[in-house]
Amino acid sequence: MNSARYLREIRVTSAAGNRARGWLTAAGLTIPCALGRSGPSGAKREGDGATPVGRFGLAGLLFRPDRGPRPRTGLPVAAIAPESGWCDDPTDRAYNQPVELPCPASAEHLWRDDHLYDLVVVIDYNLKPARAGLGSAIFLHLATPDFQPTAGCVAIPLAAMRRLLPRLGPETVINIR
Repeated sequence: MNSARYLREIRVTSAAGNRARGWLTAAGLTIPCALGRSGPSGAKREGDGATPVGRFGLAGLLFRPDRGPRPRTGLPVAAIAPESGWCDDPTDRAYNQPVELPCPASAEHLWRDDHLYDLVVVIDYNLKPARAGLGSAIFLHLATPDFQPTAGCVAIPLAAMRRLLPRLGPETVINIR
């Protein structure tokens, strides 16, 4: 698929009356989404439950190979394993980077019993260089059936993710407002 077929932008806006819920708009689709429990924020901090506001690239896709085949997408793709984690300790040199578990620092487990991280688009927020305390593990991942708030990510239904992934490429940005 050539780059002209990839989306240039995905827009995410919070819903009136419930900042932890919102709408993701892309390619003529409007999809309900869950946001961080504190809603969108222009002053994101580690552990605040906020979804960062801004325009961000998409760094790649992580997927759980025992729960489905390698998805088609224009993003870099990597399989996760039971020892896959993501460092969320602002004092560690691996802050906001993938790590192997067990890890001496605090890290989020990517291999989960639920299905939320079966497909994870890594949002290029605070990645290179990661600045301590400004937030980590900001993803576009799968939502719970009742759209429970996230810890700061954007979450959408599986069917919507499957429709979206083939349209994502290296030039696609996510615009969170």
